[in-house]
Amino acid sequence: MTNPLIPLRIPRAFDPDRGAEARERVTDVTPEQADLLAGSAACSPYLAGLIEKEAGWISGALQDPEVALADTLKTVAALEQGDLMSGLRQAKRRVALLTALADLGGVWPLEQVTDALTALADAACDTALRAGIATQIKRGKLPGLGVDDIADAGGMVVLAMGKMGAGELNYSSDIDLICLFDETRFDPPDYHEARAAFVRATRAMSAALNDITGEGYVFRTDLRLRPDPAVTPVCMSMEAAERYYESLGRTWERAAYIKARPAAGDIAAGNRFLTMMRPFVWRRHLDFAAIQDAHDMRLAIREHKGLGGPITLPDHNMKLGRGGIREIEFFTQTRQLIAGGRDADLRVRGTVSGLEVLAQKGWIPAEVAERLTDHYRAHRTVEHRLQMVRDAQTHRLPATDKGFARLAAMMDTDVDSLQADLRTRLEAVHEDTEGFFAPSAPPETQGTVPDIDLSITNRWPTYPALRNARGAAVFERIRPVFLEKLSRAARPDEALRALDGFLAGLPAGVQLFSLFEANPQLVDLLIDIVGTSPALARHLSQNAGVFDAVIGGAFFEAWPQTDDWQRDLESALQDEADYESKLDIVRRWAKEWHFRIGVHLLRGVITPQVAAMHYSDLARICVRALWPVVVDEFSRRFGPPPGRGAAVLGMGSLGAGTLSATSDLDMIVIYDPLDADASDGPKSLATRPYYARLTQALITAITTSTAQGKLYEVDMRLRPSGNQGPVATSWASFQEYQKKEAWTWEHLALTRATAIAGPPDLIADIEDFRQSLLALPRDTADTLRDVADMRARIAAAKQPGGPWDTKLGQGRMQDIELAAQAGGLLSHRLARSVTSGVAGGVACGLWDRAAADTLLRAYRLCFDMQIAVRLLTQAPLDTDALGQGGVTFLLRITDQPDLATLARALKDTTAAAAAVIDAALIEAKEP
Repeated sequence: MTNPLIPLRIPRAFDPDRGAEARERVTDVTPEQADLLAGSAACSPYLAGLIEKEAGWISGALQDPEVALADTLKTVAALEQGDLMSGLRQAKRRVALLTALADLGGVWPLEQVTDALTALADAACDTALRAGIATQIKRGKLPGLGVDDIADAGGMVVLAMGKMGAGELNYSSDIDLICLFDETRFDPPDYHEARAAFVRATRAMSAALNDITGEGYVFRTDLRLRPDPAVTPVCMSMEAAERYYESLGRTWERAAYIKARPAAGDIAAGNRFLTMMRPFVWRRHLDFAAIQDAHDMRLAIREHKGLGGPITLPDHNMKLGRGGIREIEFFTQTRQLIAGGRDADLRVRGTVSGLEVLAQKGWIPAEVAERLTDHYRAHRTVEHRLQMVRDAQTHRLPATDKGFARLAAMMDTDVDSLQADLRTRLEAVHEDTEGFFAPSAPPETQGTVPDIDLSITNRWPTYPALRNARGAAVFERIRPVFLEKLSRAARPDEALRALDGFLAGLPAGVQLFSLFEANPQLVDLLIDIVGTSPALARHLSQNAGVFDAVIGGAFFEAWPQTDDWQRDLESALQDEADYESKLDIVRRWAKEWHFRIGVHLLRGVITPQVAAMHYSDLARICVRALWPVVVDEFSRRFGPPPGRGAAVLGMGSLGAGTLSATSDLDMIVIYDPLDADASDGPKSLATRPYYARLTQALITAITTSTAQGKLYEVDMRLRPSGNQGPVATSWASFQEYQKKEAWTWEHLALTRATAIAGPPDLIADIEDFRQSLLALPRDTADTLRDVADMRARIAAAKQPGGPWDTKLGQGRMQDIELAAQAGGLLSHRLARSVTSGVAGGVACGLWDRAAADTLLRAYRLCFDMQIAVRLLTQAPLDTDALGQGGVTFLLRITDQPDLATLARALKDTTAAAAAVIDAALIEAKEP
């Protein structure tokens, strides 16, 4: 069953006589197809010539264009060396003619037209390349390779760049290619001989496509997009290309690789190379500096091509001129570069698909994407008509009335309507894109800042982030924005000093300053942070990339469900194969969420209790995601974990879900080897040293500073036997120890324990054991004597760090937590919270409900202060050193009118709580 071409529109005859000749040449077509042939030839001398040469073929092709295209491509793939030049040119004539008729007849949309042209280019490149490689192999010029290696071109790949890479090839387009070979397929002594052979094969391929013979040409090839084309060979090794991009690659080359696609030769090797290129193309942080690079590139092109003037239709360049195709492409690619490192969904090659996904992800308004997509398709359609006339690689509108008349005829419209539509579209594209690349400069507002301390601002150029000329230039553009925001602060001088400290700590500034320039609303957030929390400001100085999270759109929205949150990190890890890179991903991901928690608390979006829950969930998610990564890496050398594997038990604040911004992670690792004596791997280890070293690998993965810094500090001292025992404990030993040897304080610690990572069955067994152990009957007097002894030891070993210390000291957090653990243990209440433990104390008669309220009131005040203070500073709280922003934040969190009242409340509530605990311990010991 055939699917004949039925035209939906017919070009008007610009040259009726030429159209009539074409109609007469082709027989066995429908009247509508004959009209299409005549109208096309009447408007295009080039198409008229193709119809003359392919009259015998085109009539059959029109009966099923898709089949005719597929058959032509199969013919190209099967061409022998002797038929190569002629066969490729015949295929080009046929595909060009068939595509033009389907296009002009309105049967194929733009995407199908460009797909067909791209498919021909792919097939032609692959056939020509394999022919060139076959010649080199037959001559013995590729060491170690035989005829079987022709199929994958001996490890050479042709990367299609630009429109060919994106499947958007023009009707009469050059094809931009980068040719590379996999040097690992050759011994080092053979490298230079192999490279020379690949260079010859590349030149042969290019000649087969590019040379003009009596039958024309196939595609003009451009090999200049390769690294440093003035001095490098036309085919270079992947390793040499990688070195270049790592050290010298520029933004325009990153943009070019958005569309890069292996099109011929060793496709697998090409895909491996593009995977290696991801860090170069797709930056880890939002890359707003790319906007300036793209803008500079646009201006340079305009100046070089003389296209900087206003939109005037005659001779206007539809590709490079104002409002043209390149404006839309740059707009799309630059937005992709900005965010594609964080969101792999944005890494699409096509312009239309790029606009679509940018709108879906909220990076551009949907209506802008729709408008630009419509204008892009219209521009490309006009471009194709211009090129069809004489097969010229032109993008310029006609310079004469006659030329416009021909173009209008091809598009079956009148000249006035065509020109009005062109002008409207060009102006609309310019309006939509120009503001993105060249936003208006901020007003000069330095004079609005009262009594600005010039001694501070004058030293800014000496800071590391501002010594770079580019960073300094961007900062100068946004400096008025900073000063204007400072002028509106409650204490501008204090805010200025805080900002100064932030700028002084920045190691680099181009990316961050570009981020602020593109998103000036972030400056408000920065001023708020630096004026409130010196600790968070210092963190920002060294981790400015966390600002990326604010731009994503969901920064202040409702918190994700824990399972969704977990999947987000695990999904990010799946995209990365390298172990060290996985560690960096976890650190970067955790820092962004850690920052988000802090800002939410700072802005009053969440309470301290919710912040602690989020900090705890974040830590658990990181450990849960890292554990299998560490296990897999360790297993590569020593084999998979023997037995059931190991589980990570969260203790202390991690287990209880009460972490602060600066908390360490208290953990225990418990493993169950079952009957296994050793691991089964390349290097076998006995079970005990296996799990000890695996645990140490986990600690290293969490605590080591990588390029992204440190994740957490880890404390393993709560394991059986403390620092003196093994870092990992066997399941059998753990049970035996807890039943027969553990001190009361170790059972108290288990009231807060939570298994957070490991095999589900082992986690379930640990929790069952924890519950059964803590449910055993206990002697109240003995337990409370142990609690009192432990309380005394803590008081002797750890002195409070001043009157504002909310953790240490009688009646404060640690003291109340210890009492609550005792209440939970004696009442067999297994919930991990202080609230549950205090209620347990009421149930077993340690204190009454009024006393319980006293304990909880003191604990809430201490806890809220602890969470808030840890966000403000890592040092003991010094209220004299807090700025106004920090004081205001602390008073808001504690619901107190001033510091003096807060101090009294802290003193009075903790003293009352201490009295409750004293009475409970004394009374319980009395006979």
